[in-house]
Amino acid sequence: MRNRRPRASRPREIPRACGFPRRRGYNPLHMKIKAATPDAYVKSLAQERRLAIAAVRKVILDNLPEGYQEIVDFGMLMYVVPLRRFPDTYNGRPLAIVALASQKQYLSLYLMCVYGDPKTRAWFEAEFRKAGKKLDIGKSCVRFRKIEDLPLDVIGQAVARVPVAKFLGLYRKSRTGKSGAATRVRKA
Repeated sequence: MRNRRPRASRPREIPRACGFPRRRGYNPLHMKIKAATPDAYVKSLAQERRLAIAAVRKVILDNLPEGYQEIVDFGMLMYVVPLRRFPDTYNGRPLAIVALASQKQYLSLYLMCVYGDPKTRAWFEAEFRKAGKKLDIGKSCVRFRKIEDLPLDVIGQAVARVPVAKFLGLYRKSRTGKSGAATRVRKA
């Protein structure tokens, strides 16, 4: 039997085969762009990604209902209900309706407005099919590699469908328990 350190005290390492350096605390799967403003975020991207993110960003901003704000948080562009309008969130951070990110393998468009409402989700999936595009979606994340993968008019319509009041209603409904009573909200 070999002498080994207990499993819990071993540093977490990334396999060398991945081509990443073995540095403690470095995890390439959690790469985030560190930009303070949305414009700085877009400028920090590689040319091809910058063009795609800028095009989707323009569609979002052109269709975003009044009351939302564009910020950079969690290493991505986010379109949120400002805390001054609704401070009682589950984690103390603004509620995001849409987020846009450059990930390692693809670009991501997080549509909470589609995820939170089954009717909107059904409409979104049907419109995506009508546009002749292949939908690669998780719960709220639409993954794409180039701008041609998205029907931008459908993205714009999905964003425009959810004004702040409706989004806050969906949020409040999601935070209620089976009894209909609001669940306890944590403050960060």
